[in-house]
Amino acid sequence: MHDTIEVRGLRVLAVCGVLDEERRGVQPLSVDLDVELDAQRAAASDDLDDTVSYALMCEAAAEAIADASPRLLEHATDVAGLAVLALDPRISAVTVTVTKLRPPVALDVATTGVRRRLAR
Repeated sequence: MHDTIEVRGLRVLAVCGVLDEERRGVQPLSVDLDVELDAQRAAASDDLDDTVSYALMCEAAAEAIADASPRLLEHATDVAGLAVLALDPRISAVTVTVTKLRPPVALDVATTGVRRRLAR
């Protein structure tokens, strides 16, 4: 049985991009996490020790992306996903979406992003 803990719209400020203008400073990114685990024990006990804290997931993903200063969103999803997986062996998989809120595209584009699933 797999349940999912969802995190939506985690704001991360990080250097991310290939262009020189993107490498000069941080930009806002939005991160979504879908963390797969068996939540049956936590559902029955109502005890935080029986699940994985979404606060820790947020911290791990945000820190991994900021520390990596990725050029590609694909790399950002990878480092964030690996950091979340490393938190707890009860996590069987994580899907990470990293979205640029101000993409350097000459056309009228609201956002650009990459979604990637990592599993044990």
